[in-house]
Amino acid sequence: MGKGLLKYGNVKEMVAVAERVLGYDLLSLCLNGLEKDLMKTVHCQPAVFVCSLAAVERLNNENPAAIESCGTEAGVSVGELAALVFSGAMNFAEALFAVKVRAEAMQKTSDLKYAYGRVIAGHKEALDFLQNHSRELNFMRTRLLPVSGIFHTALMEPAVELLGDVLRKIEVRRPEICVHSSVDGKPYMHDKHVCNQLDKQLVSPVKWEQTLHEIYERAQGQEFPHTYEVGPGRQLGSTLQKCNMKAFKNYTHVDVVLHSDQK
Repeated sequence: MGKGLLKYGNVKEMVAVAERVLGYDLLSLCLNGLEKDLMKTVHCQPAVFVCSLAAVERLNNENPAAIESCGTEAGVSVGELAALVFSGAMNFAEALFAVKVRAEAMQKTSDLKYAYGRVIAGHKEALDFLQNHSRELNFMRTRLLPVSGIFHTALMEPAVELLGDVLRKIEVRRPEICVHSSVDGKPYMHDKHVCNQLDKQLVSPVKWEQTLHEIYERAQGQEFPHTYEVGPGRQLGSTLQKCNMKAFKNYTHVDVVLHSDQK
């Protein structure tokens, strides 16, 4: 993750700032670290945040018109903070510090709970019950996902206060580009709304599909916009394939890895 992106725009500066804010070499961890270390919440969230914005720099280099014409943004979990930085609502370094505190708080809270989950999240006993009774509950498939906590549930409540303290200390502005909150799918309205929704996001289900319906709602015959997913993974593309194929036809993924055959 992050391979080959240093040649784009401000990525070198972003990586240098990240090392100062985080206190360790994030790029080295992404490129050479052990997968088990990178998968830890305290490392994974800053990595996703920085690499997503590095992918924005790549898109700006390869297709500047896409950046200039951007009218709407959204992000999953920590990706929402990256979207807010791109929108002008937050400074990169301050937002990264908020991501650092957020990740540490979520990791600490998770370590106290012993649970896994993502699509359905909760105490391990509850998830075991669902998995063991999946047939009678008519689940097509169940599996535990390799995440380190019960994120976006009420069990994350201890992390809310820590994140809120940080958000009150940094400058948060009204987004210059429309950014949708995954708490309810609605656009952020002003600075206080941003802070309130980011707090709620920690303990609320990620309403990703609902958010996409809000973004792509169109009158009959109205064209769908070009959509770019910047960052690791293809969660946006995968969801669009299931809920809005018309929007997916104009979808492009901008990866955070530049392969050796790409100049």
